[in-house]
Amino acid sequence: MLIFDQLRKNDRQLQVLSICVLSGLGLLLLGLWYVQVLSAKRYKNTQISQSFRAVRIPAIRGKILDANGVVLAENRPSYNVNLYIDELRPYFHTRYSNAKNRVLDELKKSGARPKLSREQLIQLGRQTRYQVVSNFFLQVTSALQAPQILNEQQFLQHCDQRLFLPMPVLAGLTPQQTALFVEQAGNFPGFDLDVQPVRVYPHHMAAAHLLGHLQRDDSVGDEEVFFNYRMPDFRGVVGIEGVLDEPLRGRTGVKSVLVNSLGYRQAENTWAPAEAGQNVFLTIDLRIQKAAEQALRGAPVPYTGPPRGAVVVMDSRNGDVIAMASNPAYDPNDLVQHLSPEKAEYLNDPTLRPQINRAMQENYAPGSIFKVVVGLAGLEAGTLDPEETYHSRGFYELPGQRRIADLAGEGPFKFRRALIKSSNSYFIHEGLKLGVDRIVEMGARFHLGERTGLLPLQETAGILPTREWRKEKLGGAWFDGNTANISFGQGELEVTPLQVALMISAIANGGKVFWPRLVARTEPQDPFSDAAPVSFPVGRIRGQLNVSKRSLDIVREAMRADVEDVEGTGKKASVPGMQICAKTGTAQRMIGRKITGHNLWFASYAPYEDPRYVVVVMIETEQGGSGGDTCAPVARQVYQALQKRDQPAKPDKPQSLATR
Repeated sequence: MLIFDQLRKNDRQLQVLSICVLSGLGLLLLGLWYVQVLSAKRYKNTQISQSFRAVRIPAIRGKILDANGVVLAENRPSYNVNLYIDELRPYFHTRYSNAKNRVLDELKKSGARPKLSREQLIQLGRQTRYQVVSNFFLQVTSALQAPQILNEQQFLQHCDQRLFLPMPVLAGLTPQQTALFVEQAGNFPGFDLDVQPVRVYPHHMAAAHLLGHLQRDDSVGDEEVFFNYRMPDFRGVVGIEGVLDEPLRGRTGVKSVLVNSLGYRQAENTWAPAEAGQNVFLTIDLRIQKAAEQALRGAPVPYTGPPRGAVVVMDSRNGDVIAMASNPAYDPNDLVQHLSPEKAEYLNDPTLRPQINRAMQENYAPGSIFKVVVGLAGLEAGTLDPEETYHSRGFYELPGQRRIADLAGEGPFKFRRALIKSSNSYFIHEGLKLGVDRIVEMGARFHLGERTGLLPLQETAGILPTREWRKEKLGGAWFDGNTANISFGQGELEVTPLQVALMISAIANGGKVFWPRLVARTEPQDPFSDAAPVSFPVGRIRGQLNVSKRSLDIVREAMRADVEDVEGTGKKASVPGMQICAKTGTAQRMIGRKITGHNLWFASYAPYEDPRYVVVVMIETEQGGSGGDTCAPVARQVYQALQKRDQPAKPDKPQSLATR
């Protein structure tokens, strides 16, 4: 007991120290008693009045890039102003007290009872809160040189439903407005700058139908977590944005917000951070895509207004889509934000139909380009002798039926000349000898009448009519007139430009029908991520034509002559230094027996000796025309762009001393 002995000896320093320690222990015990006894009820009520709110946080959407890594769709920061209402509570109390006293004074002066009901107090609180926020909002917008009035309905709705979250009040600030706000932020209590990613398509209309677009989506979907609030999010609707929406969107995050009984935020904590979506690399080349779109927009159509049509550029060696253009087009940026009435009217135009991907979302009669299939079927069946001469009268007339016109005119035709001059009479003659069953069977080898699966949300299957199909759909038997029609690509036969591109690819590559490929691979946005890239297989074979090399060579040589021969209908597609093989076509669009317009075609591949590219052009028209005059010039511009791309880069010439 050394300490007590020292105390008895009147050790002054030790006595002071002992008093301090004992005083501290006494204060500690007093505080514990205050917290656990006197304040227990208050803390218990506070805990009861507090609750958590689960908030869904969308992830940053992945980019979409072309085959060379050029960005086609990305996210850019949008600078917004948010209002934290809880920070203005002192202003609310002051304004509320003043307003309440003023009302009570007026009641006293009028002789009424100076008392307000509960409903009147609540309404007064809502009004004064809006007045305070509205005044501050006007100050903020005036400082940004764009004065505005706060929407009262939106403000009150936010207070009733999402008081624990900041209220978005201004979106899409310009750089100048952002600088002004940051400079004066200290003068605006409760207002804070927020940065949110916004989907942007930097090349606007380029590849719009392939990329697709987004639309606002705050639905629950298949997520198992219950959210009290979902922050603004978007989902892909069509195109790559729609088909690959899940990997592009990434994984959403979750944060919890602790709120009090009044609904104000007390604290927040992130439970799970959002994980960014995957980047998607396409097979298209933006340079060729833009060249195809520019050529299509400049097509020499026989009508005013934008040309309506499509261009498909494909690698015949593996089915990769190099470009796919559809015109008229739209700007996906317009659909991310609020759509103006003028743009909405344009998107819904019944004639232009800019949202339709004409390369694969619409059926078209193929016309004379289908003669390639008929000729190949006849060569394989042995009913068509390429050296046999057929004498055309300039029309074909079936017994008891109308004459079928033949713009190739009268005269002698062998297979080569019949193909390059596109003689309807010759191919009707050969088609009737061949029979519809063998024609359709050859078309089925190309998988005509079947979807390709490239973009399932915007693709049609086309029609490859058979006897059974006609009986089931139209309730009629098959006649020679039906065979005659299908022999030159008319009747119920319908295809898409994408199907035609795959058909021409099979002829060019020796008989392989590919599944088309648009997506090359997906990769994580984070370069340090452990997730491995996912590649989509290239050159997936869907089927084989199983035709002889002789038959293919005969057809391909005739297609080359269609561009190089003086009688060829595809002469306007000729490009020096590149041997192009093609077939033109003009098909009537019919409703009953009435002609409503025409589909003009140019289906081709190049080079002849070593096929690599397929270019298919289709244009709609009401005033007639021909594939050779309207579509071939479009294809020529595309081939020129391909030729320019493939030319080796010239090394920079070293400067001489005299020019330095």
